Amino acid sequence: MTRLVARGTYVPRHRLDRASVGIGHGTRSVASYDEDTTSMGVAAARRALQGATPRVPGSVIFSTSTPAYTDRTNATAIAEALGLRTHVGAYDFNGSVRSAVGGFHAAADAAAAGRTAMLVAADIRTGLPGSSEERDGGDGAAALVFAPDGPCLAEVIATSAVSTEFLDRWRPPGAPVSHVWEERFGESVYVPLAAEALGQALVSAGLEPGDVHHLIVAGLHRRAVAGMGKAAGVRSGVLVDDRSDAIGVAGAAHAFLMLCDVLERAVPTENIVVLVLADGADCVVLRAGELAGAPLPGPTVADAVCGPPVGHHDMLVWRGLLRREPPRRPDPDRPAAPPSHRGAAWKFGFTGTRCVECGTRHLPPQRVCHRCRAVDRMQSEGLAGLTGTVSTFTVDHLAFSVAPPVVVVVVDLDGGGRLQCELTDADHRDVRVGDRVELTFRRLYTTTDGVHDYFWKVRPLLDEESA
Repeated sequence: MTRLVARGTYVPRHRLDRASVGIGHGTRSVASYDEDTTSMGVAAARRALQGATPRVPGSVIFSTSTPAYTDRTNATAIAEALGLRTHVGAYDFNGSVRSAVGGFHAAADAAAAGRTAMLVAADIRTGLPGSSEERDGGDGAAALVFAPDGPCLAEVIATSAVSTEFLDRWRPPGAPVSHVWEERFGESVYVPLAAEALGQALVSAGLEPGDVHHLIVAGLHRRAVAGMGKAAGVRSGVLVDDRSDAIGVAGAAHAFLMLCDVLERAVPTENIVVLVLADGADCVVLRAGELAGAPLPGPTVADAVCGPPVGHHDMLVWRGLLRREPPRRPDPDRPAAPPSHRGAAWKFGFTGTRCVECGTRHLPPQRVCHRCRAVDRMQSEGLAGLTGTVSTFTVDHLAFSVAPPVVVVVVDLDGGGRLQCELTDADHRDVRVGDRVELTFRRLYTTTDGVHDYFWKVRPLLDEESA
């Protein structure tokens, strides 16, 4: 059986209050102006690898319906940011929510063949202002690590899939938002497909509906998801709260966010069923393993349901649906490919150096120690997981940014080293010297020809993350 050995999640901190814009109740998660599916995938994958050591994946499979690039592999940036360098295969499964299920099977099949593999799924859901897509969507990421042996969170014991061609939602190339067909039609197609997939998977696993302890039903079609939850025939209390009232539905990532949520509280030997409704129906049956219920460092999915509010106007600007006049400075140039490649370990992996003679840490990497002047006596040191303290800062109202002003901080990293970088996920009026911060992989800017410049920023360290 394929073994799921580690998981990680990421939900952006910002929340849009649906009632504030007259589109329902509850909140939805909103990716910040400097986040995209690649950066969110890095955040989730880093947490997964914290729980998978020394399980280094031999392949990274990235899935999203909203990739930062088309005609270019996005998974390579994720692998580089994780410090995996050239030792892994990196592949995209992109284009639709169902692609993430394909990525799940690809990672699981790799583990069944004897290779450790990681699935990273992330999505940013965007709709026209006031639409059901804007209301029901959410942003987030999840990462799952599969291995052929060892202690596990869960084992995959059965799968099934049912497909048919029908027009439910679509987005032509270059379009900013999806189109959706009338909901009653989608419900009439999805519910029978989902019931068939669920029945096939339970028979294959040798289970009855009453044997299911946790049922996850995920999909962008809310009526169909609700209908299938009622029609599944499971015991009361088995249907998992999909957190849509707090974070929305995170597209390609949502089913796996919910799986991670269940694994945070599941008991070994419990049966978990994941049912995904997207251009058909897919069902996965898992049995919780000995590591189920083990905590991860940082906030759980349940903790992530709360966050600071963001205005609807700002959200539309961040999504590119509303143009705000930027500071009157020239647009930034695109990063040059040759130096970016030469410095990839620093730029993506945030790998510094430490002098073996005197122990001084250097950011960025150096050949000559600035303290003892030793030459070529350095060892590489991955620093992406460090925290630090704000030593000083400045608020720049003129620097180019989609969301001015830019807060530039000087951070003293724990264990040595000083870094000047941007502060994100914070109100500039609340920044103080002495604030505790953590590193986060973000997009600095996107050039007019569509090149994304990624690097590391810091963001405030929440109390539960520092505990």
